[in-house]
This record gives sequence, structure tokens and C-alpha cells, in this order.
Amino acid sequence: MQFFGRFPTTRMRRMRRDEFSRRLMREHVLTADDLILPVFVLEGENREEAVPSMPGVKRLSIDRLLALAEEAVGLGIPALALFPVIPPELKTPGAEEAWNPAGLVPRAVRALKQRFPQLGVITDVALDPYTSHGQDGLIAPDDPRGYVMNDETVAALVRQALCHAHAGADMVAPSDMMDGRIGAIRHALDEQGLIHVRILAYSAKYASSFYGPFRDAVGSAANLGKGSKATYQMDPANSDEALREVALDLDEGADIVMVKPGMPYLDVIRRVKETFGVPTFAYQVSGEYAMLKAAFAHGWLDEQAAMMESLLAFKRAGADAILTYFALEAARLLARR
Repeated sequence: MQFFGRFPTTRMRRMRRDEFSRRLMREHVLTADDLILPVFVLEGENREEAVPSMPGVKRLSIDRLLALAEEAVGLGIPALALFPVIPPELKTPGAEEAWNPAGLVPRAVRALKQRFPQLGVITDVALDPYTSHGQDGLIAPDDPRGYVMNDETVAALVRQALCHAHAGADMVAPSDMMDGRIGAIRHALDEQGLIHVRILAYSAKYASSFYGPFRDAVGSAANLGKGSKATYQMDPANSDEALREVALDLDEGADIVMVKPGMPYLDVIRRVKETFGVPTFAYQVSGEYAMLKAAFAHGWLDEQAAMMESLLAFKRAGADAILTYFALEAARLLARR
């Protein structure tokens, strides 16, 4: 970048003096179009459960989810991302409930698409809500290490993705980080004529310590215990590796790539966007949300200002959309501006 001018003929503060000129030269703008709302869905009717580690976030039965979706649609939020809370009795080592066509996620998808056909519905393709051990994949019963098997897990993920697509999901989002799963899912979708179903690949998903509240919300924390996901999720020290992961997923047919977590990895978002120039999403994860909410509750940060600044940072880094638990709050604020 070439720079021109010098002080005093060039005064950078001149354009910052008034609101109108600050608006005219603003490089990035956040709108409701940039927001995706992650939601937790549970079994039953007229049920909601607060998530203690995520103030303001609730697990909702499908009927309550529809009411939330109505507000999201009214605020102009383009899409919801579904995360299921599976009853313990349905969790197994083989995660068979993950592709049950009468299961919680397919029923939620069908209900949402019937009531709000214009709303994008994104489903999580991963086995951790369904496994009795809390890992994102399958483990050989005689393996003392508990190593997650890659190819066997991919076969299960394909079944899960097809189940969601047949239920009407607009976008399936493999978040497991198994090698080769994007290509296998794309091939299976195309083979069954589901060519319009998009794949949002969690391409650079790190083995992060910021996922704790999410695992509490979906009920996988207790199953996972002190288990690690470092054998398949990325090392937080690496960013070159993220570019390789993104390149592989794009080659296999991903329509969108995602970086997760968000704010601690803004550098990765920027590198991905500059390198590939493809639709790039970011996930402002549960730990980020919980930290900000705790600071708000103590009066340490201005809630509206910090929330909006944190979301704008993703846009500045290069994200085209943000999965955030602040989506409704942010969209309400944007609607008043």
C-alpha cells in the first residue's frame, strides 16, 4: 500500500471530526444479513431450559424454537444453525440416532421449513451429541487409546448429512474435522440428486478451550470428561495448516469455509479470505459469548458497544457471516438504528 501526504497538510483526524464524515469513509458495515443464530433444540413440548454458562441462551423444544425463529425472520436474520440436545438414553458408541429420520434434528428441520420456507436452516454434522463417549467420531471398542477412527466416522457422517438433507436442510455443516468428509458428503448428496444442498465446512476448527459452555449446552461435556479432541481438531499454534485444510475442503466441494473459534483466530480468518477469496464464515463461540456476558454483568464493559465492536471485528477480518449467540440482540439494535 502506498501512502501520500504528510502533516500538517494531511490531518487524519479531519475526517473523524463529525459523525457524517466518519460514516462516509467507514470501510466495513455490520447488518442483519451477516448474522446466523445458533440454537439448541431439545425433545418435548412447551419446554425451555436455561444454559447457566451462557446467560440469555436457552435450550428449546421445537414449538418454542418456532417462536424464536419467527422473531429472527422478522429481524432479517437469514439463517439458523441447529444443535441438538439428545437424551442420554439415545446416546450410543455408534451414534446411530444421528441418522434417525424421525430424530430430533430432522423433525426440527421439517417444522422450520414448513413454517418459514424463506429461512435458511443449517444443521451440524457431527457425532458428539449422539456418542456415549462424547467424541465427534467412532472409536474401536478394543482401542485403549480411544482414538477416533477416520474413515468409519466419515461413513457415519455421510448417513447423518443425507438424513438432514432429505428432511429439508438448506445447508449441512460438518464440524467434525475428519479427513475426506467433505468429498464423501458432496458425492453422496449429488448421487441422490440433492445438488442444491450447500456444504458449510468447519475447515479450520481448533482444539480450543473456548468450547466449554457449548458442550454443557448440548450435554456432551459429561460424556467427554477429560477426553481430548486434539487428534482431529487443529493445534491452536498453527495457521499455515489452516490454509491446507481450507484448500482440501474447497477441492472436495465445500461451498463455504469456516474458522472456529472466532476472535482468538481473526488472523486465520484474514489469511483464509485473502488466500482463497471464497465465502468465509466465523463462529463466535460459546466461550467468547460467556466471557463478554460475564463482563457485561459486572459492569466492566458497555454491553451494546462491546457486542457490536466484537461482531464488526469479524467483518473487518474478512468474514462474510458470523455465527453468534448475540444475533438476536445485535439484529434488534441494528433495526433501531
